[in-house]
Amino acid sequence: MPEPILVTGAAGFIGFHLARRLLADGCSVVGIDNLSNYYDVRLKAARLSELKRSSNFRFTQCDLADRGVTAGIFAQERFSNVVHLAAQAGVAHSADNPASYVDANLVGFANILEGCRHAQSRHLVYASSSSVYGANRNMPLRVTDRADEPLSLYGATKRANELMAHAYAHSFALPATGLRFFTVYGPWGRPDMAVWLFTKAILDGKPVRLFNRGQMRRDFTYVNDVIEAVVRLIGQPPAGASAGGGAHTDTGSATTHRIYNVGNGHPVEITELVDILEKIISMRAQRELLPMRPVDVLETFADSSDLERAVGFRPDTPIEGGLRRFVDWYREYRRQAE
Repeated sequence: MPEPILVTGAAGFIGFHLARRLLADGCSVVGIDNLSNYYDVRLKAARLSELKRSSNFRFTQCDLADRGVTAGIFAQERFSNVVHLAAQAGVAHSADNPASYVDANLVGFANILEGCRHAQSRHLVYASSSSVYGANRNMPLRVTDRADEPLSLYGATKRANELMAHAYAHSFALPATGLRFFTVYGPWGRPDMAVWLFTKAILDGKPVRLFNRGQMRRDFTYVNDVIEAVVRLIGQPPAGASAGGGAHTDTGSATTHRIYNVGNGHPVEITELVDILEKIISMRAQRELLPMRPVDVLETFADSSDLERAVGFRPDTPIEGGLRRFVDWYREYRRQAE
């Protein structure tokens, strides 16, 4: 039996895809998820059903904010490689329920760091977010850009994760890699994200809600590209060089912590996203034009050149091809759920 890799958030969107890819590659995976009801738990259960088809997958439902439970999991397995994707997601929701972000994204992450430290893990790969850049208008966004003025509590917790990981790398030589994901989409996606919301609204004949009248741009990144980047990085822990593989370190000093952008590098205006979905679905969208929300930013645009230098890959799936795959999956998922 191969040494297991811990994937937290295994019932979530990206965690599911990563676990499935690792299993397909012959790895053994231990998945953790608290199965929160932030969105339909039936979708999470369906993802887990797919993963449980493999005898190399084991699942534990637990809350990573529980220090004793998390410590016990690490004491039992002592994972060498950990991919931490569990989090309370959603930019807008962080204004409505801030406590859940503190518990999951701060306390939970601290417990993961402690688990990795005591297990002497070889590598911690963890999810950050493009939200850390806040209202930064220097495009494309580079990991060397300022990330100290996030516009949402969600973004603030993700930036805090980066600083916490850097401190553990410096103090305990814990090799850690943070990945700033840019608007990930694809099959098995999250129901609270634009691609799902817009597709559902068009098919249901309901208005597509466009904040700032749709005049925002997002760097939509197809999930398979994200997974490819993560898989390539798992086996490449930072060696302690100040700019290993060109990656940014917060102080520039020698450390075993690095950060990469993981984005497609081709921002799409939200109105164009709706246009493409109309074409794929062969239905016109009703557009509800709304004002800008305080938590939203006008544009995200990733410079993923550091990632490409490190692992020889950067996301490159064209938006129309990725959206077609999502719509095909979504129609089938709806059909089966009816």
